[in-house]
Amino acid sequence: MSRTPPSATALRVADLSTTTDNAFAYRPDAATLEKISADLKLNALRKLSFEGLIRPMGKTDWQLEARLGATAVQSCVVTLDPVTTRIDTDVTRRFLADYSDPDDPEVEMPEDDTTEALGVWIDPFDIMLEALTLALPDYPRKDEAALGPMVYTKPGKAPMTDEDAKPFAGLADLRAALGKDKD
Repeated sequence: MSRTPPSATALRVADLSTTTDNAFAYRPDAATLEKISADLKLNALRKLSFEGLIRPMGKTDWQLEARLGATAVQSCVVTLDPVTTRIDTDVTRRFLADYSDPDDPEVEMPEDDTTEALGVWIDPFDIMLEALTLALPDYPRKDEAALGPMVYTKPGKAPMTDEDAKPFAGLADLRAALGKDKD
């Protein structure tokens, strides 16, 4: 087993204290924020912090508990204007020595998605990036941004709206017309 960490932020499990909490705190510098922002295709990442601890669970397992804080700027999916999102979320990961991934390709997602296999290293920085990626809105949208009604038309024809495209939209008009014929 290599004693060389896979990254500068990785913690070797064998070196973690089994009697006290192993605290960590990350506040990336401006250059790292820019790199993360580019990797995640964000307009900007203004703040990012990840603070927590790793503590033993029993004789062989470990638990990471942390708080993720971030301020991210993304483009609105409607207007492309910048949308600022504040993220404050708790992150928990449990590293289990006897964890095994199922081999079946059609296995259901387990209810507990906080468990992972225990390896030689635990990297809180990687967990921070994963948690940030999952917490970002998939489709950021400004509060006042709204899609207008869709209008479909060929040149020289009357436009067809979403209302016209509904399968039973013309029934009310037909019923009204039939009612007039009875009078």
